[in-house]
Amino acid sequence: MLEFERLFLAKKLPEGLEKCKSKEVLDIYHPHDSHHPVLRLRKNGDKYEMTKKEVVSAGVFKEQTIILTAEEFNVLSKIEGKPVHKIRNFYPYDGRTLEIGVFQGALKGLVLIDVEFTSEEDMKNFTLPDFFLTEVKSKEFLAGGMLCGKSYSDIEPFLKQMDYKKI
Repeated sequence: MLEFERLFLAKKLPEGLEKCKSKEVLDIYHPHDSHHPVLRLRKNGDKYEMTKKEVVSAGVFKEQTIILTAEEFNVLSKIEGKPVHKIRNFYPYDGRTLEIGVFQGALKGLVLIDVEFTSEEDMKNFTLPDFFLTEVKSKEFLAGGMLCGKSYSDIEPFLKQMDYKKI
């Protein structure tokens, strides 16, 4: 399945975010020793899955997902991996839903906004809201597989180069 998406750093949290639907997301990336793991075990609210995500071209990904039971997730989560924990907020904007990831734990202070599109043309025509700072899809250090196992201080020097201020 092809996926069209763009990723942005937040300048600030948008008004009304606390009223939006949200869910806890726990990702565990494998293998643990990989520089940039592409295999992800995910608890997404009350859903569980394992996904392999590979880059096809800029902003386009090939994704293969297997749905898991809670029991399967619990067994697989015992395998040593690299975790990332966030609260995903679903924010309505201009006829679409923005997914605003507010990171928890070691990455607290980082807020990323994921926007999915129906086509490359839809992706190009998107108008940025005022609470977006900059697009970071091409910034490998912010990919989930690169953030896993890191702390905010690990990535802070890179974020400062983009004028990001901890939220």
